[in-house]
Amino acid sequence: MTVVFIIRTAFEVLNWLIIIRVLLSWIRHDPYHPVIKFIYEITEPVLAPFRRLIPMRPGMPIDFSPFLAILILQFIEHVILNLFY
Repeated sequence: MTVVFIIRTAFEVLNWLIIIRVLLSWIRHDPYHPVIKFIYEITEPVLAPFRRLIPMRPGMPIDFSPFLAILILQFIEHVILNLFY
């Protein structure tokens, strides 16, 4: 396993966990289920700073913080991977 593979995999897993969290917000789920708790515990530290940047406003039904987080994560991944090439 190369370092590049590990970095790519870590970012890809984090991106998918954020997407799964978004999908979970659309359906009823048990927040105490171990898998759901794991997803929230991993993604909350990533999403919280973006929620402070883009707070939810009354009448705004969409949380844009996951979208922004994924964009920034992809940028960070690109920058880190360019250090290895």
